[in-house]
Formats: sequence, C-alpha cells, structure tokens
Amino acid sequence: MTIIAAADGSALGNPGPAGWAWYVDKNNWAAGGWDHGTNNMGELQAVLELFRATAAYPEEDLKILCDSQYAINCITKWMPGWKKRGWKKADGKPVSNQDILLELDEAIKGRKYTFEWVKGHAGHDLNEAADDHARAAATAHQQGTALDAGPGYTAAGAAPQPQAAGAAEEPAAPVTEPTPTPAPATTDVAATIYELELGFLDPQIRSSFNELKDFLHPGYQEVTRTGGLLDVSSIRAHLDAGQQLLPTGEIQVLTAREVDSRMALLAYRMKVEAYTVLVVSSWWQLTGDGFKLRFRQETAETTAG
Repeated sequence: MTIIAAADGSALGNPGPAGWAWYVDKNNWAAGGWDHGTNNMGELQAVLELFRATAAYPEEDLKILCDSQYAINCITKWMPGWKKRGWKKADGKPVSNQDILLELDEAIKGRKYTFEWVKGHAGHDLNEAADDHARAAATAHQQGTALDAGPGYTAAGAAPQPQAAGAAEEPAAPVTEPTPTPAPATTDVAATIYELELGFLDPQIRSSFNELKDFLHPGYQEVTRTGGLLDVSSIRAHLDAGQQLLPTGEIQVLTAREVDSRMALLAYRMKVEAYTVLVVSSWWQLTGDGFKLRFRQETAETTAG
C-alpha cells in the first residue's frame, strides 16, 4: 500500500510568519509554523513532519507530492554531497536550513519514498489543501491566534501524533488512489516561479554548479548587467574555475504571470549594492521536470555616479 500525501510551506513576507503542512485527506493532516521563517523552511519542515507522522509504518511506500523543486532537490540530489563535505556547500559555507536537513537525513533512513513535483496553485486537490493549511498556520502566527494543528496521521492502527488536536472519531485509511489531474495550464503560477527565482538567486546555490544546474533549462541563456552572455556551459566553466557569479540582492516583484501554457514571466527590481538597482526579466519554461529557467536579462536602472 502507498501513502500519498502533499507537503507544502508558506511564508508571509518570506521571511516572515511562516507555516508548514502535509495532507493525506481530511482525517489525516497536520500543520505548524513559526513567528519568523522562510518559505523554504516551511517546505522542508512539512516533508520532515510527514516522515515523522508516518514513522510507525516503515513498510509502507510514501509518495510525496511537492510543488517545491528546492525541497525535492535538497533531499534527492544535494544532501549526499553536503554530508560528504560536513554539511557545507561547495564554497565551504554552511548549508542553509541545516538544522531541518539534519533531522530529515535521520528521518528518511530505512524509509521507502518517492517525490513527485506538482504544479503549485493549479487546482491539485491535495496540494491545494496542504497550501491552505500551511498558509493558515502562517496567518495564525502573524495574528497571534490559535493554530489548528490537525489530527495528525490517524489511519488504521495509528495513534494521533503528539502535536495534533481535534482528531477525527473514525480514522480513515490512507489515500491510495491516483491523485487528481492538475487544472489547465492557464492557472496562475506566480508563487511557483517566485520561489524558484529565490532559489536561483541564493548565493549558496549559485556557488555550486551541481545545485544551480537543477534550476536551468539545457538551452538557458542570460544577458548580464554588464552586457555579458551566459549559457549552461559558460556558467559551469565559470564556477569550475573558482570564480563567483555576479552578486544578487533583495527583489521587488513587478509582475509574475503565465504567458502561455508552457512559459511564465517573472519581472522584478533587484537592489544589489547601495547604488545599483537592476530590472530583471526571467522566463521560466514548463518541462517534464517542472519549471526551468530558459532566459534571463538584467538591465541597470540606476548606477553609482
């Protein structure tokens, strides 16, 4: 039997009041959060709490539906390399969210699991439910109101989790049927490409080609703020030579929208240094492995005089 669950995170302000949630069905879900956290923290914590909640069923396959490519990549691709380097990135700096990742590394031992990327905010029932509960948890922390932590995993023979409240009287069996088909591609994907862009801009991810390449389309091209041209091979050569990519900074989103069924645009201002503001356009293309960055251009709006 396979336990199918969605895991999601939410942050109001990113960073700001944050929440996490996993969801199997209305009788099997949990949520929590912090007064201050990030979306990526929420995504990872949701997966961690799902493993903890189902720990009494190590013989069951666990299928995790996740709209965060960052969380999926952390667990399925990047963690082995980080562990070999003592939980440090390729540049020697500590891994972000290391405390959660260390607990995840322990929680997944001996478990049978797979991840499936699902398009966020696209009408997928389990993903939407997890997102709603994660956002509600973040809102509760923002407003200082009571948090509904959910019943936990109460499927046949399983006791409610310690953090849970309000468990259903009649426990339900795990969902084993195929999950619903996502809504048409015209659905808003702003949150998905925003999260991916933040991952692409993360200085630690940008220091390692093995991690950065997971965000890039094979045909990726970039026009840099200095007028340079980059593609996947030149980025790899740059990083392999020990050189750093151009620095990034805080962003102010101008627009995030689908252009057609397979392409989405994120445009924003980015303050890099005290006297420089860039206008950036990033084009994300939907592939079989989720959204990948296809084209990006930076233009200096203001520079030091």
